[in-house]
Amino acid sequence: MLDNLPRGTIFIEDIEMGMSRHLRKVVTDADIEKFAEVSTDHNPVHLDEEYAQDTMFGGRIAHGMLTAGLISAVIGEQLPGHGTIYTGQSLKFLAPVRPGDSVYAEVKVIDIDITKRRVKLDCHCAVNDKKVVVGEATVLAPSRKLD
Repeated sequence: MLDNLPRGTIFIEDIEMGMSRHLRKVVTDADIEKFAEVSTDHNPVHLDEEYAQDTMFGGRIAHGMLTAGLISAVIGEQLPGHGTIYTGQSLKFLAPVRPGDSVYAEVKVIDIDITKRRVKLDCHCAVNDKKVVVGEATVLAPSRKLD
């Protein structure tokens, strides 16, 4: 089963404290519209500029969970990568992400339990070096050993 994992997968046996991975993505209007469709969250603060102008944000913002999804992308694609199982995630939303913003998402290993294959990751997303989302994730990393 695990033999089909890509080379980029980092097995629990190879994960080290402080190891980190990241990605950068520009959040587009199309991303926000697709997320609204998939999530069924059609809050007008995300989709209607006229409505959003009268909110505390003064304009449209991306869904918070769309931004947090970039953390999931780093975990699922890079660290640990394919074969990873999410078991928990805490999030705090600090600032809005707007259409056109370039979001930097990063995860960093802060705890490892090799026998349980458990990895705790410090997570954040930033726009222009300002953190917009922070949190911690707990995951089960793939192992070279068969279960």
